[in-house]
Amino acid sequence: MSLYKKYEEQIKKFVAVCNKLSERMYVTGYGGNCAWKLDDETILITPTMMNKGDIRFNDVVFIGLDGKKLEGEKRPTGETPMYVNFFRERPDIQSVVHCHPTYTNSFAITRGKNWLMRPLFPETITEVGPVPVVPYGEPLTQRLADNFLPYLKKYNAFLMENHGLVIMSRLDIEWTMMNTELLEMTSMHILHALPLGDIKEISRADVKNMDNIMRSRNLPFMGADGVHNSLDEVYDWE
Repeated sequence: MSLYKKYEEQIKKFVAVCNKLSERMYVTGYGGNCAWKLDDETILITPTMMNKGDIRFNDVVFIGLDGKKLEGEKRPTGETPMYVNFFRERPDIQSVVHCHPTYTNSFAITRGKNWLMRPLFPETITEVGPVPVVPYGEPLTQRLADNFLPYLKKYNAFLMENHGLVIMSRLDIEWTMMNTELLEMTSMHILHALPLGDIKEISRADVKNMDNIMRSRNLPFMGADGVHNSLDEVYDWE
């Protein structure tokens, strides 16, 4: 059976997320890409050199965990080495979105404090966690892919220095897109609050108490299995 037939419903959701990224202006031109691991051997991924708002059902591509194309008329994104690293190093991860949202991306180009590493809103703490800056690497290169390796086990969202956002989750592509929107709203709030004065963080004790939310909602902690056992461990306390 064709993979397009087998995964018809997943493709529809995937295309809708691609189109939404464009509608939200989280991507422009050919920028950004998405990937969704559908089973242990099959990844659904965006094609190269296509505006995400123009992507339709037959434009998506299927690749294996080695990055080789399984099915599709178009070539997969040039960021394929990055995704191969992601799914190899984080077998728990199901879906990934890479985009350039306006407010969040501000923290990718500033020399100032990265407020996305701090605990500010309960929902962002429990759903996304801290967002470190991964050192710059030339786009579409193995170097860029490898720059993630020191961070991949600990976090679920990353800012590529002078480039963009990568966010991943253990759930489907729609969930990862919702977390992208949540993070962008958080970034908007931060940038609106900064001119008003000092930003208030949630205390370490209150962050630790949010473990109750994680347990009641059966949410996994950020990072690979077993790396964190409490939200208190997720953040670097000053």
